[in-house]
Amino acid sequence: MQTPLITTDLPLPNRRCGKVRDIYDIPLHNGEPGLLIIATDRVSAFDVVMANGLPGKGKVLTQISIFWFEWLAKQFGDRLSHHLVSTDPADIPGLDDDQRQALRGRIMIGRKLNVIPIECVVRGYLTGSGFKDYQKTGQVCGIDLPSGMVNSSKIDQPIFTPATKAETGHDENISFEQACDVAGESLMTQLRDLSIEIYGHARDYAAERGIIIADTKFEFGMPGDSPGTQPILIDEVFTPDSSRFWPADLYEPGKEQPSMDKQIVRNHLQEICDRGEWDKTPPGPTLPDDVVSKTMAQYRKAYKLLTGSEIEL
Repeated sequence: MQTPLITTDLPLPNRRCGKVRDIYDIPLHNGEPGLLIIATDRVSAFDVVMANGLPGKGKVLTQISIFWFEWLAKQFGDRLSHHLVSTDPADIPGLDDDQRQALRGRIMIGRKLNVIPIECVVRGYLTGSGFKDYQKTGQVCGIDLPSGMVNSSKIDQPIFTPATKAETGHDENISFEQACDVAGESLMTQLRDLSIEIYGHARDYAAERGIIIADTKFEFGMPGDSPGTQPILIDEVFTPDSSRFWPADLYEPGKEQPSMDKQIVRNHLQEICDRGEWDKTPPGPTLPDDVVSKTMAQYRKAYKLLTGSEIEL
């Protein structure tokens, strides 16, 4: 088993570390400010980063995003722009060969944009926090849904359910009207329609390959010096970390679905919590080898189904 990349310490400015990704500022070839986004192999659950990672996970996430950015560009043409400029470590200034080699396969170099502070969530199935909202109110983020729906029911027309972007912890579901108060009605209407259209294209593609994309979230940015321009798709897109991927052949409404992501990790952690061995607070425990290997098998399976090829790690 390869050694996971847990952290980075590069001679580049303004490092920011999230739960999974490390981000640095770098210049682009055209002189524009850019970002180096590194997907490490860190894994988090219950808002806690585990002591060990999933070797190769960052590469799988990055390669899935790159696949989708390229696929969406073909579907939408000039109607949809994205932030991705390069995936080549040679385009990172100031690194030596060993540092560049360690990053191969797990980086995106993108434009540095003003992030719109709204998570653009699209739901095609009723699950997660949306199902909890529905049980209480019959609505999800203020949107009425038919009565009698159950956990994992398909939503006939996908719905747009924005959320606030939280620096720490969980994002908070809000209504479309609340999102308009944050970002403006015209922009949010544009983002809603675009997000639903992007989801629809990807959902149909994935369904042909045995994956149900139950829901997903997008982030968008705007150039700081170009008011009135189209929003630009940023961050990751349609990965198992930003979307719920369900195996289509195992789909059964009325219960939680198995998913092609870190559900195996969450299940293991819940079991040790139930035994009183961890209380969901930092530091995170070390994951056993079988949990690591089984989880990585799910990420690799998602990549193969979507792209038709095995990923080399």
